[in-house]
Amino acid sequence: MRELGRAVRGEWGLEPEFLTLNHGSYGATPLKVLAAQDAWRRRMEAQPSRFFRETLPPALRSAANILADFLGADGQDLAFVENATTGCNAVLRSLRLQPGDEIVVLSHVYGAVRNTVEFVCERSGASIVDARIPFPRPLPDDITAAVAAVLTPRTRIAVMDHITSASALVLPIAGIIAACHARGVPVLVDGAHGPGHVDIDLTALDADWYTGNCHKWLNAAKGCAFLWARRDRQADLHPVTISHGYNKGFLAEFDWTGTFDPSAYLSVTAALDVHAALGGPALRARNATLAFEAARLVASRLGTETGGGNAVSGAMGLVRLPGPSEDAAVMRDRLLALGTDTPVSTLEGAMWLRLSVQAYNDIEDFERLADLLGKALA
Repeated sequence: MRELGRAVRGEWGLEPEFLTLNHGSYGATPLKVLAAQDAWRRRMEAQPSRFFRETLPPALRSAANILADFLGADGQDLAFVENATTGCNAVLRSLRLQPGDEIVVLSHVYGAVRNTVEFVCERSGASIVDARIPFPRPLPDDITAAVAAVLTPRTRIAVMDHITSASALVLPIAGIIAACHARGVPVLVDGAHGPGHVDIDLTALDADWYTGNCHKWLNAAKGCAFLWARRDRQADLHPVTISHGYNKGFLAEFDWTGTFDPSAYLSVTAALDVHAALGGPALRARNATLAFEAARLVASRLGTETGGGNAVSGAMGLVRLPGPSEDAAVMRDRLLALGTDTPVSTLEGAMWLRLSVQAYNDIEDFERLADLLGKALA
């Protein structure tokens, strides 16, 4: 595999003095992808009418087909959306819920998605049921068992994170889906951190719906995500914005919801090329290994512990910080003032620091972070 870390950092437009260890929040788009996005924008503005009527429809489907192939899926089952939260909203707000219905979520569910579940429950009389994840360092079988334990005949849908946000756990999503399907419960997977982070084969995974961001670990432009729906789950599935394609089919509804800038979607092919050039599967494995080592390094320097074991670890690591949990927001502000941005969250009554690893990071970055943490905690 090609040399990474500092050797490729110039392929991004990152500030050289800022310690970038938070790829997981917003991603960072390589210069080559930004150039491809700019080219699409110029083409759009050269003649907007021709672009939107003639160029965009086949170009959008071509990009969707290429992305779907990378994800082990068929392009006709995949539509672009702005982000994974939008994809979750589309599925959840398309449900026809009744009083007494239940929606199962994880105790570590992403906050915005929990808000979406609360929104649809408040309007339907349904209720939220939490499957509590054992933490820290949970075992995959225990996570699956925790989900299975809360399923009932009233469970209408399970909303499962592929990789949790604050706690950075790679969940045994295939096992969770199988456990839910065995009880007749459909599964919406929030794969916000999935694409480019872990290997994904949507056909083999066999979720009912899967939504994922491309602007995070796949290095696409901001605002590029997708919603995949299994063929038998596409009927009565609608985008958040109802427009001209209403009731004309899955792709007719999602591909056109009104005038927008599609350059982030169309340049996803350039992001896929960059991901492949950086190593593809080898890059994903390298990032996971480095994140595991980095978390152990920082925890050792602090005299604390990591939050995830090898079986549930990916390109993000979690380290417990000393100090009261109510200092989480203060600690993040201190780190930002010191020249780095690493999310700090409160989990199970303690402060936890989330580390992200992308191709441009190396172990020296985390040694530097450990020094900065010493100053922030002083």
